Amino acid sequence: MPLPQLTVDRHDRRTRTLITLVGEIDLDSAPLVHASLERCLRDGIRTIDVDLTLVAFCDCSGLNTFLDVAQQATVAGGTLRLRHPPPMLARIFRIVDCEFLFAGPRPVGDAPAAPRPAPPHRSAAR
Repeated sequence: MPLPQLTVDRHDRRTRTLITLVGEIDLDSAPLVHASLERCLRDGIRTIDVDLTLVAFCDCSGLNTFLDVAQQATVAGGTLRLRHPPPMLARIFRIVDCEFLFAGPRPVGDAPAAPRPAPPHRSAAR
């Protein structure tokens, strides 16, 4: 069975870039994500937007990568922003209190997600 792959696509515009990730971020692919994001900082990019629309899975290796590069970007006077995370990934970031990675001004046309209604309360029949 072939291993899932991750592709990284980078589009620069002066000191800003959009990184689009497609696939799964795990122990095997997180180093590729880390190296790609660090290269942006070395190249003078100070605003890094990461599109997670097509990320099917992200484990703690990916989370650690985003946290590490976010810290490096802040030290360099920049920002790392995660865009369009799949619902499960967004939930994990909320649980571990990393929503600050979603912070910052939203691009035009990037509306905030509507809050989900709470499930109805059901009492157990006895």
